Amino acid sequence: MLLLAGLSAGRMVASKVRRRQTEFDADGVHILMGIAMAGMFEPRLSPLPAGLWQAAFAAAAAWFAWQAIWVRWRGRTRQPHAVCAHPAPHAVECVAMVYMLLPALSRASGRTTGAMPGMIGSSGVAAGNPVLALMLAVFMLGYILWTADRLAILSRCKIAPIQALAPRQAACTRIAMSIAMGYMLLMML
Repeated sequence: MLLLAGLSAGRMVASKVRRRQTEFDADGVHILMGIAMAGMFEPRLSPLPAGLWQAAFAAAAAWFAWQAIWVRWRGRTRQPHAVCAHPAPHAVECVAMVYMLLPALSRASGRTTGAMPGMIGSSGVAAGNPVLALMLAVFMLGYILWTADRLAILSRCKIAPIQALAPRQAACTRIAMSIAMGYMLLMML
């Protein structure tokens, strides 16, 4: 997870150095997701308490939801290059992160719910609604398939997008992040 966060951070730095286009908001939230999920697997790696992580992901979910509405309402004609091209899936990812952090938040508030989801030796902690966890996991599977399909289309293109920075690496990062999130959500059932 920290490697995925590092790859997203590297994309942000490289885009500035090489003056190439990247989705700063998506890369930024993937940095946060990588660090937070590493903390879910190994709590000593988390630099922030669960409540702050949830607030950050709730704000990111609102941002991406607004972007999805904006794109739908106004179209893509004036969308800046630093904004995510497909914001709706990122909004759902952020909602999933808020949901996955519920056991840690309830444990921090004094209610014992066991280990965080995804940890080695986890006792299968349910954060609340297993139907919601299953729906989010199914969404992650769909997002993996959609991203893999877009990756296959991109690899068949003779000419890569000139302005985009490492679109294949970004797609692979999204796939790996979604696999980890899907796994953690299934562990919550």
